[in-house]
Amino acid sequence: MTGGPVTVRIRVAPAGLLLVVAAAAWVWMVTRWGGMPAMPGTMGLGLAAFLAVWTLMMTAMMLPATAPVAALYARTITVHRASRMVVFTVGAARLPPAAGTAVAAAVFAVSGVYQLTPLKDRCLAKCRSPIGLMLRYASYPGASRDLRAGAHHGAFCLGCCWSLMVLLAAFGVMNLWAMVVLAAVITAEKLAPVGRLVARAVGIASIVLAVAVFWVPALAPGLTGGGMAGM
Repeated sequence: MTGGPVTVRIRVAPAGLLLVVAAAAWVWMVTRWGGMPAMPGTMGLGLAAFLAVWTLMMTAMMLPATAPVAALYARTITVHRASRMVVFTVGAARLPPAAGTAVAAAVFAVSGVYQLTPLKDRCLAKCRSPIGLMLRYASYPGASRDLRAGAHHGAFCLGCCWSLMVLLAAFGVMNLWAMVVLAAVITAEKLAPVGRLVARAVGIASIVLAVAVFWVPALAPGLTGGGMAGM
């Protein structure tokens, strides 16, 4: 028996790391913006500051639903796992870039109609059953494999979620209640057994809001200046 120091290595699963990052983003959003009302446009921020805040919002909302796919992809990596998972996650990230009742109705209508399309179903199917994607990614050669795999998966994520992200323009960019609800919808669509039904239900609800907003403009405070608070 030797008297040397014992080194214990603790391995944290990639999915766990993504959830920690998402939790940190949620904490920042709530503590920094939780008491503010829903705000239209770019919230009075410059372009760089707005993109930074938008990136944090997308991190908080998207990573919980992305974590299972990231964990599955991590199993295909045998070397430099941590750095390569960062590349994959960056590749999967997407930053979708005010205002009146008509614009709000259009946002609701476009979002709702897309939720009911075959393209939405196809993208959602790929995200819900990613085994086929993993087999495809295993055939990618060279050092760009992780970035290509992340970008390819990110395209399907964008196809799944852009119609939900644009609703933040209507509800208010810093409407934290809307962020919580939309994040829950994104996660349910991708992970719950009834995810496809959730997508269709949200689509129908968005179409209903497209009509209702003409009578109740406060349904879209981010575009109509309604008084709905963010938290």
